Amino acid sequence: MATTARFVSRITRNTLAMVLAGGRGTRLKMLTNWRAKPAMPFGGKFRIIDFALSNCINSGVRKVYVLTQYKSHSLIGHLLRGWNFLRSETGEFVELIPAQQWVDEDAWYEGTADAVYQSLDIIAENAPQYVLILAGDHVYKMDYGEMLASHVASGADFTIACHVVPVAQASDFGVMAVDQDYRITDFVEKPGEPPTLPNDPDAALISMGIYVFSFDYLLEHLLRDAADPESNHDFGKDIIPYAVRNKHFVQAYSFSTSEIGNGYWRDVGTLDAYYETNMELLELESALDLYNRDWRIFTYQEQLPSAKFVGSGDLGRIQHSMVSGGCVIRNSVIEDSILFSNVQIGEQCDLQGVVALPDCQIGNRVRLRRVMLDKGCVLADDTCIGEDPDADARRFYRTESGIVVVNREMLGQELRYLPSDTSYQR
Repeated sequence: MATTARFVSRITRNTLAMVLAGGRGTRLKMLTNWRAKPAMPFGGKFRIIDFALSNCINSGVRKVYVLTQYKSHSLIGHLLRGWNFLRSETGEFVELIPAQQWVDEDAWYEGTADAVYQSLDIIAENAPQYVLILAGDHVYKMDYGEMLASHVASGADFTIACHVVPVAQASDFGVMAVDQDYRITDFVEKPGEPPTLPNDPDAALISMGIYVFSFDYLLEHLLRDAADPESNHDFGKDIIPYAVRNKHFVQAYSFSTSEIGNGYWRDVGTLDAYYETNMELLELESALDLYNRDWRIFTYQEQLPSAKFVGSGDLGRIQHSMVSGGCVIRNSVIEDSILFSNVQIGEQCDLQGVVALPDCQIGNRVRLRRVMLDKGCVLADDTCIGEDPDADARRFYRTESGIVVVNREMLGQELRYLPSDTSYQR
């Protein structure tokens, strides 16, 4: 069905987005000790949640609620400072809904469906025709308008955005079985033997955690699910399997058909995945194009001076790297690395394959190889990390692929002021 731009804009104008941003992100281990996964810094200056929110703005979906729960202080601060530019007078907003135990004073959100259920009164106040449910912890670009138009044209009860991956990678996700028309015939969470595509036995279709419902359908099934004492109150574990089991019309929307994003989607749920996804940005033609002005990724960033480099020749070389505002690098070699805001690097350092989150301070003659430094780490002169696996494993955390992760606690550093957060953090 041909869809005019005007038709799509009419659908997006009548859509309310709910961004689920309360996840713990436990597989990111120490990096989420003090922040929710959607608040994780990414790509030098962004936060992971910026991608879902920017997709909303660029798609014309401008009524957005962000549901928070787990260790949300950093996330809330970021949203209040960087996502308050829409004008409520015109019916556009990005607003926070912290977990507030509206329904049961003894329980927080029990699952993704319960989080939306507890916000039904707020959703109803906006009287949307469609509700777009989004995960706030994935990295990708996507035009939600295309998916909404596909949902309306198909006449489906609800639509799930899906992504094709090799079968060997599918077991970590919710996996769909579909017929030739991409109607979902089965849905299983993290299966040991994932169902494959009808025309490709080596590929599987995974859920991206993006759903489109009519408000009436969503209301009916959230109320039904809330009354079920056996339910986990989760979209992946309960809402979707119930609909498929009872032969509701559940349609898969293939992300590969979207004109925006080049089919690039990453779940940065593990330390290795987070590191590798950041490193992918250093490619000359990265599949995730952060420099495309037609589909910008918006964020909040402190007003900072330009990065400064002191030195030349072998004592001062920056190669194949990204360096953010406020950084000062003195006569050091930086290769294949990403330096977030306000990273200070001393004399004669050698950094290769480093991801340094904001406010890190690196002394003189420091050598780092494939290291991730959490926010605010201070490394003393002559520190060496990443060259001795046994020594690294005793003091820090070493991933399966050999990335060494360091935070302030491992370095024995106490509570201190971090300027880019305008708050005290451990």
